[in-house]
Amino acid sequence: MKFDLHTHHFRCGHADGSIRDYIEAGIAAGLSVIGISDHTPYFASPSEQAFPRIAMAKSEIANYVEEVLSLQKEYAGKIDVLLGIESDYFPQHAELYRTTLAAYPFDYIIGSVHNVEGDSIFNKSRWKKLGPKQMHAVKAEYYRLITESARSGMFQILGHIDAMKGNYPNFSQIPAAAEIDECLRVIGECGVAIEINTSGGTKLCGGWYPSDDILERALHFGVEVSFGSDAHKPSRVADQQGAVAARLKEIGFTHWVYYKQKEKQTVAL
Repeated sequence: MKFDLHTHHFRCGHADGSIRDYIEAGIAAGLSVIGISDHTPYFASPSEQAFPRIAMAKSEIANYVEEVLSLQKEYAGKIDVLLGIESDYFPQHAELYRTTLAAYPFDYIIGSVHNVEGDSIFNKSRWKKLGPKQMHAVKAEYYRLITESARSGMFQILGHIDAMKGNYPNFSQIPAAAEIDECLRVIGECGVAIEINTSGGTKLCGGWYPSDDILERALHFGVEVSFGSDAHKPSRVADQQGAVAARLKEIGFTHWVYYKQKEKQTVAL
């Protein structure tokens, strides 16, 4: 059984295609389950749409939910369409996000850290003037935030947990084994899944998130895994899903999971 829980569409401002386009692509790819999980609005901003090229407007979330639920009914029996969303994790705004998202019947929420110390994780220029100690401090803060997001109880899945390497491949070489292990230990204890996200292939790092060494450590700490292409165009739906499944089996995983009505569904690899 094949599933893909991480897809976007035009409302976020940096993806192509409608929700229907992604569902049709999922059917063509042989998926049994597709999750739609566009970016939340920036709820803490006073602006209606603070970043039009990053996330949908506040007023659009109700329309988004209504459209997914309508398509869910329309495609019943062909493919199981799940209502998800990808939420940034901002510690200072966590309760606002928690209460706002609780008003909608999401099957799952992906929690992703996209900003560290006020700067995008994909900004490769941030590293130019940093020495080894400063680089370690940034990486440690990134994993501290991910750890805190796991503890928050807001999310069923954590998104792309080493995506900071996306536009700076040397990120993976910055020593932070203790911080990563502590993060994975907490994720395992909290019962939150991590996704294998194949959108790394669209960045400078290539490959997918997270790296094999992190997945090996995740298995050690009892962390469960899910799958998301993080597709921003319909042609990427289910991208490398079979290759990921094969690699997970080689590492030692026996199953992966998705969420429906926030209940874990286990699928054998």
